[in-house]
Amino acid sequence: MVKLRLRRKGRIHHPVYDIIAIDGRARRDGAFIERLGYYDPHIFPSKVSIDADRAAYWLDNGAQPTDVVKHLLSYEGVLLRRFLKLKGKDEVEIAAEVEKHKAVSLARYNRRHDLRKKREAEKAKAKAEADKEKS
Repeated sequence: MVKLRLRRKGRIHHPVYDIIAIDGRARRDGAFIERLGYYDPHIFPSKVSIDADRAAYWLDNGAQPTDVVKHLLSYEGVLLRRFLKLKGKDEVEIAAEVEKHKAVSLARYNRRHDLRKKREAEKAKAKAEADKEKS
């Protein structure tokens, strides 16, 4: 069975990943069938580049994405584009829907990032107050 999954690259403590089509029995960094794109989680917002046509081709031919790759495909609008093509929409409608989806996804990503930073700051403040009360 063909899988769409990540292949680790980069240096120590700074991984960068390729999104690849690979035989499901192969090693993580073993020989792969085709490189579909890459994912760099170390910049804000995360850099994702996927060849949507080739990813849709592999999905149409039965390739199974891992959970992380499925999330990345959804974020980039590949799954939405494939669904709308199956529904018989034309390219203009598909492009408009995908752009709208990407804008919503980016807004959600930024909102969750801000909430996470706010929560971390509140925890640090509460810990500092607790340490101050103890001494």
